[in-house]
This record gives sequence, C-alpha cells and structure tokens, in this order.
Amino acid sequence: MRETGQNRVVRGWLAGAVALAFLAVSILATEVEAQQTRQPRNLIELLFGQREPRYPEPPPRKVKTPRTVKKQTKSVTTITTAPAPPPPAKIESARKVLVIGDFVADGLATGLVEAFATSPGVMIDERSNGSSGLVRTDYFDWQTELPAMIAEVKPAVVIIDIGANDRQQMTGASGKLNFRTPEWFEEYERRVTALGKVVTDAKIPLLWVGMPAFRPQNMTADALTLNAVYRRAVERIGGEFIDVWEGFVDQDGRFIVTGSDINGQQVRLRGSDGINLTAAGKRKLAFYVEKSARRLLGDMTSPDLVRLDASNLPELLNLPPSEMQNLVRTQPIDLFDPELDGATELLGAAPLPVAAMPTPRDQLVKNGTLPPPPSGRVDDLRILQTGTIQK
Repeated sequence: MRETGQNRVVRGWLAGAVALAFLAVSILATEVEAQQTRQPRNLIELLFGQREPRYPEPPPRKVKTPRTVKKQTKSVTTITTAPAPPPPAKIESARKVLVIGDFVADGLATGLVEAFATSPGVMIDERSNGSSGLVRTDYFDWQTELPAMIAEVKPAVVIIDIGANDRQQMTGASGKLNFRTPEWFEEYERRVTALGKVVTDAKIPLLWVGMPAFRPQNMTADALTLNAVYRRAVERIGGEFIDVWEGFVDQDGRFIVTGSDINGQQVRLRGSDGINLTAAGKRKLAFYVEKSARRLLGDMTSPDLVRLDASNLPELLNLPPSEMQNLVRTQPIDLFDPELDGATELLGAAPLPVAAMPTPRDQLVKNGTLPPPPSGRVDDLRILQTGTIQK
C-alpha cells in the first residue's frame, strides 16, 4: 500500500514534535540539577533575575592535617639545701630546769626544749603526768612526789603548769567538796600553796604558769578563776606567776584556734578538740616562760658558752721550762705615772700665773662694776654724752 503525501507530512511533524519534547526534557533536567546545586531563589530573583554577588565567594579553606610533635625532655636541676647543723651538746655543768604538771606542762616542756636547743648550759627535765592534778591525790600526789624529784634532778628552776584536770569534786578534811563552792576553792588554794612551798622552801626559784583559754566556754571561765587562785597563792610564797592568757585569745578575749606565733605569722595553735596544743602552740606557750627562765639562769643560757678545762686552755701554759725561763717580767705600770713620758709632773699641775692688773672679771666680782670700756668702742657711752670721741 502506497503512502500518501499527507501521511508523510503527519509522520514528519510527529518526529519533529518528539525531538522537541526530548530536547525540552533534557533542558528541564539540566535546570533542575542546577537549581539543586545552588540555593533557592526568592521572589525578587524570580521576577528580575539573580543578582551577581558583590564579593566573590572565598575559596574553600584547606584543612591542615595535624602533625605529631616530639616532646623534648628537659632536665630539671633540684638544689637541695644543706641540713641544719645539729644543736650543740649539753655540757656536764648544765643547769637543769624541772617542769612538772599535767598535759599542758608536757607541751610546755616540748616548747622549752626547742627554745633552749642552742644553749649548751641549759637542760630541760620534764616530769609531767598528763591526767594528774591537785584534786585527785589518790591518783597522783604531787606534794609527795615533788621532793624526791627535786632531790634527784637538783634543778636550778622549777616550773609548774597544772590545773586543766581539776574541774571536779574534791575530797577534803570535812568530806566531799563540790566544784565552784567556797569550800572547794579554799581547800584548792591550800594545796596550791603547799605544792609551791615545796619548791620555795628548798631555796629554788619557782615559776607557776597559768592556764590558757579553751574552746568549751565553761572550761575557759573556770580557767580564769583558777588562774586568779594560782597568782594569789604563788605570789604570797615568793614565787612568780606567768600569765599566758593574752597569747591564746583575740582582742575581745575569746578563744582562738589560729593566731600569731612567736614570729608574728598566722598559724594553728590548738588541736581539733580546742584543748590540746599544736607544735606552734607549744612553742608560743614556752615563749612566755622563756624570758623569766633566762633571767634566772643567767649566762648559762648563752649559745656561745664554752667550758674551760685542761683540753682547751691556751697553749702558753704548756710551754717547755726552757722557754718559760726566757720570759721578761716587768712590774705593773700605773697609767697615771707622770714619768711615762719623761716628765716629773702632770699637765696642769703647776699653778696659773697671777696677772699684774686685775681682770674685768675680778673687778666685777670685787667692786660690782666693770672698768670703763676703751675709747671708741661701741659700748663707750661717753660718745653719746659729748658727741665726740675722746682720745
């Protein structure tokens, strides 16, 4: 069957339409892909077209890959200070300080050992009993034990610090005595006096140290009252009472845990219980006693004390006899001897020469008036009288 001319025209038109459709689809796909790669346009850009950017987009930043850096090891040089030299050894003739009392006295003795560590002439002998006091004589009787300690130690000074355990009932001659009653204080003061007289009757200086403040308020109030008893009784028998209260309270008189040490630095003075002392607190407690102890011990507290014996005497005493015979001996010379410089009289020993005419001073003393001034001198009043200078 032969194809007519009309059919060929239709078929050509259909082929062209298919080609145009395929081209339109390709352009549309390309446009969609381009729109997916860029940001969506707003209404203004749809109507008037996309505006060219004013500034070009910056190039993508390059990401640097981290590098592994080898750490260089540095050698650290530590400087070690030389250890402190040991304290000098105590000499045989060192004067001993006997410290007795309760647990506070034990801390005081520790501080005194540190205070006199560089004094070879002073030795601290501590004989405290932490739980003792003057109330429970059935537990430990200080008045009975102290004479034997003095005979054994032969101390130059006795220091007593006691009373922190005495806030309790006491047995007296009349029976049980309750704490804080007048009868209790009367018996307690009698025992303080008796213990102190054991020392003073032996002709040994006595230093009685008062109690510091404590954290419990009732204990602090009782310590103040007992310190007044110690002061009154000790001063009556010739001892010395040492008050340490100001070193362990603030300016308002309240208990402190942290305060100034002997160098003025802020340190912890008391333990966590508010009763016991730290190392700095013990040293500060001894600081109050140290001044009186040094005064009583004298030159023995000097760190430069040297004991002279046959081993360290000058070598002059060990010269051989032949050299001792060649020594020239002279008589003692009086520094006021006038013949030292070849003269026979001291300067000023001769009487002063007598003037031929009396001096103005002599005339004033003898006549009560001065001689007339020389003519023409400023004090010559004759110029004012005559108006001329007389020659």
